[in-house]
Amino acid sequence: MTENTGGADVREAVARAHRREWAGVLAATVRVTRDLGLAEECAQDAYAQALRKWTQNGVPQRPGAWLTTVARNRAKDILRRESVLRSALPLLVMDDVVAGPQDGEEPRAVDDDWLRLIFTCCHPALSRDARVALTLRLVCGLSTAEVARAFLVQETAMAARITRAKKKISGARIAYRVPGPEDLPGRLGSVLDVVHLVFTTGHAAPVGSRLVRQDLVDGALHLARTLHRLLPGNSEVAGLLALVLLTDSRRETRVSKAGELVLLCEQDRARWDTRRIEEGCTLLTESLRRGGPTRYSLQAAIAAVHAKAATWEETDWTEVIGLYRELHRLWPSSVVLLNLAIAVGFRDGPRAGLAALTPLLDDPALGTYAYLSAARAGFLRALGRWAEAATSYEEALAMTGNEVERAFLARRLAEATGRPG
Repeated sequence: MTENTGGADVREAVARAHRREWAGVLAATVRVTRDLGLAEECAQDAYAQALRKWTQNGVPQRPGAWLTTVARNRAKDILRRESVLRSALPLLVMDDVVAGPQDGEEPRAVDDDWLRLIFTCCHPALSRDARVALTLRLVCGLSTAEVARAFLVQETAMAARITRAKKKISGARIAYRVPGPEDLPGRLGSVLDVVHLVFTTGHAAPVGSRLVRQDLVDGALHLARTLHRLLPGNSEVAGLLALVLLTDSRRETRVSKAGELVLLCEQDRARWDTRRIEEGCTLLTESLRRGGPTRYSLQAAIAAVHAKAATWEETDWTEVIGLYRELHRLWPSSVVLLNLAIAVGFRDGPRAGLAALTPLLDDPALGTYAYLSAARAGFLRALGRWAEAATSYEEALAMTGNEVERAFLARRLAEATGRPG
C-alpha cells in the first residue's frame, strides 16, 4: 500500500481505476459467478469498498489486482451464502479456448476474459443495439447515463434495454466463451463494430473533462491488434486496425498544452506519429489487396489522405469526397453524409458547404448531433455571417457534453456574438 491519501485523491484514484480496470475486474468476476448481473454487482461493491479502504490504508500499488480480488471474494461469498452456484453454472459455460497471443504486460487470463465478454455481448441472439449498449456498459465501464447519451435516449429507457439484454443472455443460456472457428463469421461483424465504437467513444469522449478517453483508445487498439493476430488474413480486421492506427496517430496534437481543442487544420503535423502512419498505410494496402474496399478500409483511406498531406492546404479533398461517397454506398449513414458535406465545403468553399449541409438539417438522425450545428457555424463564420454563426454555435453548445469541446464552442460563440452581420 501507499501512504494514507486524502479523500479527494482517493476519489480520483478510484475514478482512474474505474476507467482503466473495470473491464478486467468485471470479466475476472464473471469467471466466478457465470452471471453478468451478479458479476456487475460484485464489481461495483469492490469499487465502493475501495473508497473506504483506500482512504484508511492508502491506494494499493496494483489497484486492478486489489479490486479483482475483492470482487471475486465477494462473489464467492454470495454464491456460498445463497447457494446459487449450482443454478448459475449452466448460464455461462466456460471453456479453455485461448484467443491467441496478447499485447502488453497484463495477465493472459484478463485478456482472454475480456475477449470472452465481448463475444458474449455480441451474440447474434441479441439485437445490434443491445450488443452495443451491453458492451459500452460492461466492457467499457460507461455509466448507464453515458450510454444513454451515446444513443440519444432517456436513461430509464437505456437501463431497461440493458436489463433486457442481460436477461436474454441468461435466459437463452448463452455461453461465456470465445466462439470456435465455425462461429466466427456470425459474430465477427458485431465484434468489429464494438471495437470501432470503443475507439470512437474514446477518441472523442461524449462527456467529461477530457477530449480523449485514452483507456478506451488503448483498449480498442489492443483488441484490434489481437483480432488481427487471430485472423491475419481478414481484410475487415486489417482495415479496422489501419483506421485506429491512422486516426490515433494525431493523438498528441489534438489538444494544446493549455488543454484547448486544436482543429485538424491547425495541428502540428510534424508531431504526428509517423510509425503508426506507416503501419496503418501498410495494413490499409493489405486490406484492399485481399478483400477490396470495406467500411473500415474506406474510413482508413480517408484518414490516410490526411496523414499523407504535408499541410492542410495540400489535402486532396476530391479524393476525400470520392471516398466518402463510396463509403456511403457501402454503409449508408447520416453521419457519413455530414462528413461528405463538410468535405465539399472545404474543397468548394463555405457557400457550397452550407448548401450541402442544408438537406441534413431535417434529418431526424442528426437532430441532436452537435457536429452538424458546429459545422454549419464554421461555414457561416467563414462567410462573416456572424449572427447566424452565433445561433449555430449556441445550438451546438446545448448539445455538447464534453468540456473541452464546450470550451471551444464557447470561445467561438463569444467571438461571433456582437459582430456585425
